[in-house]
Amino acid sequence: MARPIDDQGRALLDAASELLTTEGIAALTVRRIATAAGCSTMGVYSRFGGKDGVLEELYKEGVRRLFAAIDEVGETDDPLGDLRRCCLSYRRYALENAAHYLVVFGGAAPGFQPSQDALEAALESFGRLARRVERAQEANQLRTDVAADDLAEVIWGAIHGHVMLDIVRMSATLNDPEERYRRTVDALLRGLAPGADGTA
Repeated sequence: MARPIDDQGRALLDAASELLTTEGIAALTVRRIATAAGCSTMGVYSRFGGKDGVLEELYKEGVRRLFAAIDEVGETDDPLGDLRRCCLSYRRYALENAAHYLVVFGGAAPGFQPSQDALEAALESFGRLARRVERAQEANQLRTDVAADDLAEVIWGAIHGHVMLDIVRMSATLNDPEERYRRTVDALLRGLAPGADGTA
């Protein structure tokens, strides 16, 4: 069973997150993490076993935060509206937790391999999105000739791409990134509506 994270462990994770955000993966060494957190390198090893242990915790914490962002949307009698709000919440989560997001979904730590439990938890975030898609299908708000998982993957791929552009501050048009993202989500959902391309 994983040991609870104490105050020093929390300080180490916060320091690692800040280093990753501001300086990139090259700055994420045991010595730099310890120095930034105001402790010895032994504090990193005793709590996390080394840098990969820190990355594992950042990964799992990133997944937990994503769960919270998806779940906080709740459910109403408008499943498509709920799905749209879920997509908007996904972007807010990614921008507010960029270091965690990049560890989980952005390949920010080459060579790092999360545990099987962490990987399965990350896939459950996709499951949460797929269930929202399925609710919209059941309400006849999204096409039903394609499996919910397949539609969810289309949506996830599109919103992930835009989120990554936002995180690296890249834009081809210099348009407002939030408005650009909202337009993308709306266009996606319209394109996946029943009858949008002559399908059910």
